[in-house]
Amino acid sequence: MTYAIQAEGLAKRFKETQALAGVDLAARTGTVLGLLGPNGAGKTTAVRIFATLLAPDAGRALVAGHDVVREAGVVRSLVGLTGQYAAVDENLTGTENLLLIGRLLGIPRRAARARAAELLDRFHLGDAAGRAVKTYSGGMRRRLDLAASLVGRPRILFLDEPTTGLDPRSRGELWDMLRGLVAEGVTALLTTQYLNEADMLADDIVVIDKGRVIAEGTPDELKSQVGGQVLQVRPVRADDLAGAHALVAEAAGHQTQIEGDVITAPVNGPELMPAVVRRLDGAGIAVGELTLRRSSLDEVFLALTGHRAEPGDGDGSGDGGGGGAEPDDSDIERAVSSA
Repeated sequence: MTYAIQAEGLAKRFKETQALAGVDLAARTGTVLGLLGPNGAGKTTAVRIFATLLAPDAGRALVAGHDVVREAGVVRSLVGLTGQYAAVDENLTGTENLLLIGRLLGIPRRAARARAAELLDRFHLGDAAGRAVKTYSGGMRRRLDLAASLVGRPRILFLDEPTTGLDPRSRGELWDMLRGLVAEGVTALLTTQYLNEADMLADDIVVIDKGRVIAEGTPDELKSQVGGQVLQVRPVRADDLAGAHALVAEAAGHQTQIEGDVITAPVNGPELMPAVVRRLDGAGIAVGELTLRRSSLDEVFLALTGHRAEPGDGDGSGDGGGGGAEPDDSDIERAVSSA
């Protein structure tokens, strides 16, 4: 099978930090590959290597069959990149931003202006086309940023936490736009820490931690790894929460969690619910809610990494979490300049 995006043994080190330690992944053409992991796991480093902004220390990365190091120019002509923060010029209008990019790509002025108008209309920015971007809302800037990545009609998109900081409505609008692009045959590599975003959009998911792949599969396949269902228990009395949690944990094991006033536990067998009911009844704990639901990617993330995702955390923060932190912007600039 020929993949639109592929990595084999991808490795990258920044000083003492091993950002990537032999990553293998592949995205099928016309699909969304979700790349998940804790803050500092290596997601942004992988995206920057695929986008030819960084050179790997070892392994290889292919985009549409082209090596990102030996054929960087070809790769750049095939891809679009949207980073964690909108990269448009706030002093220019929406039209001027897209026209500038079109001209930098060598598109004739008339064709570039037509393409800008087409994209502004598609992303519901036509009414604001003549306004300076500094007057745009956050959601409008993100839509313009995504439109900017499409000026050159790329067939492969790298989306590095594209909805960070957006309100639910703006996030939903971006989801719809991405679905439309994929329906037209575009392939996307999406990094995100909004796990419902990956659940809604990704055809396949790769989870990385400390620079290594720790799980991969479809969302349903990953959910099955932590139990196909989750038991939720909410005691009637708040004072019973700790006692109920201890009893559920006794029956279900160490992965039991308290979320607000609800206790959750992965269900790995049909005997769990009756066992929990017997324990709670024996302790005289009244239950206001006792339900089964499907596992979420958040539970998968917790089971695989030991903690929940932190929406909005970027990979380039330079923190030392788990020894897998990625470089800050100055490290990136030095790496690019020396490549």
